[in-house]
Amino acid sequence: MDWLRLPRFGRDRAWLYSSAIIVGLAGLIKVRNGAIDYVYSETHCYRSVRTHTAVEDAYVNCFSVSPRGKFTKVFTADAGSDLARNADPGYAMPGLWDGHGHLLQYGEFLNSVDLFGSTSMGDVRTRVLDYIAGHPEAGSEREWVRGTGWDQMALGRMPTANDLAADSKLNHLYIMLDRVDVHCIWVSQAVLNLLPESLPDVPGGEIIRDPGMGVFCDNAMDVVMALWPKPDPKKKQSFLKSAMGKLNEVGLVGIHDAGSTPENHHLFKELAGGDDWTVRVYTMVECNERNTFCPDEVERYISPDGFLSIQSVKLFADGALGSWGSAMIDPYTDRPDTSGSLLVNASELTYQAIAWAEQGFQVNIHAIGDLANRNAVDSLTAALRHLCPGKEEPLSACQSRHRFRIEHAQIIHPADQERLHAIGIIPSIQPTHATSDMAYAELRLGPIRTATEAYRMHSLLDVGPAGPVLGSDFPVEPPNPFQGIYAAVARRNPHTGLPADGGWYAKEALTLDQALQGFTEAPAYAGFWDGVAGIISPGAFADWIVLDRPLEELDVDKLRTLKVRETWVGGRKVYSRS
Repeated sequence: MDWLRLPRFGRDRAWLYSSAIIVGLAGLIKVRNGAIDYVYSETHCYRSVRTHTAVEDAYVNCFSVSPRGKFTKVFTADAGSDLARNADPGYAMPGLWDGHGHLLQYGEFLNSVDLFGSTSMGDVRTRVLDYIAGHPEAGSEREWVRGTGWDQMALGRMPTANDLAADSKLNHLYIMLDRVDVHCIWVSQAVLNLLPESLPDVPGGEIIRDPGMGVFCDNAMDVVMALWPKPDPKKKQSFLKSAMGKLNEVGLVGIHDAGSTPENHHLFKELAGGDDWTVRVYTMVECNERNTFCPDEVERYISPDGFLSIQSVKLFADGALGSWGSAMIDPYTDRPDTSGSLLVNASELTYQAIAWAEQGFQVNIHAIGDLANRNAVDSLTAALRHLCPGKEEPLSACQSRHRFRIEHAQIIHPADQERLHAIGIIPSIQPTHATSDMAYAELRLGPIRTATEAYRMHSLLDVGPAGPVLGSDFPVEPPNPFQGIYAAVARRNPHTGLPADGGWYAKEALTLDQALQGFTEAPAYAGFWDGVAGIISPGAFADWIVLDRPLEELDVDKLRTLKVRETWVGGRKVYSRS
């Protein structure tokens, strides 16, 4: 009698017990699951409901939710009815998804040193000292001080271990601080002392030696990460709870977790379905050794309630623009001595893409520079040809089934943009990266490359049936989707509102509806949840948010400070501003 099991949410509702008693007494009465869902649905009415469905009832005012956390009915109540008179005064819309974030890392960030916006070495040291004052156990060999957010562009130069040792209170502590893009780490002398005196250069990475030791970038980070005492499952569980609470607070009901190890997936499976698991997670496999093939350590998994999906893999083609690590076809304008670095060569990337595709995994490749994006398109094209060798259908039809993606898709040569369009490879873009990077992007790329290749959004709208997936890359950027929507629509920095003169390369701006699609239907499609997530429709997940005013009535500048009133996931309220 599985159909009598209490649902995940609302186990204390009296009607559930009474329904079980009634059916038990009847004995011979058989009621199908769908009928029970319909009879015991809860109805919610608002001043207006934006459904995101391309039908006549794209705006309604009521919907019903089953005990299993799905919409059963979406409708407009008569103006004079009790439902309409007693409607909530708020405005409901589908819950938002972040198409690219880092769940555990965000939880760790919330429990570590916040270095975003730091402007000097002294500022960094002060923030670390403030953290240690509240966490006296931090800094030992078994409990390193962690933090995220420093930027050498703001500090004036690359930092060193000596910059931390300038304060005697930090001199002997174990400290590891992530750069703003998490593609470099800055460590203390205590950490350096754990390493061999002579460190060789690392392919696909850089050990910064000038003005001194202390920073490791991209593949070179592995040398230090192998020594870092990783958090145990109990601490990871607390990180997840912290992260999900903050994500619900900004209106996120689901995320695409952009790289998590098999070990963490085991933890996810244990926790998904529990009361503290309040975000739907579409996670990507990242082997313990990056850019390798580890099928024996993972298995494809989709939970029946839709709270956890493991069916994709994350590969890495290059590093990040800010640290000159993104791989470029031509040298950097402000550093002609380098073109960045590939984290893996083109042939190995293609081998990995084909190998994972053969195992039934969606392949997603991190690519920022135009060379990395070229290699990513080559690799995904080769994988599609391997999966669909016949010539009776175009590659775009094969791609529509496998939905391969490029994560970031940040700087793409025009010729490769054409290939993206032709095949339909999904670009997964973070709008706030454009507005954060605009301070130095032209320094790195020059005006021609910036104008023709960088931070495309509007140009990629017709790639695939749902367009680009939008996200934040949290904790690299704040996870607030309304800041991402603002950056996409205004092409201005959500923290400052600048530049005020029409936005940075405003021709690549999106409309409000296009940006909303990037945070709803597009991530649903890219995660194989199309028709089930990102919309308010019968049979879809009952995930929605409530606002004080409808988005379309707001001045664009209000988007960057918009606050959600309520967030509901699976029919349960998981956040309330009150």
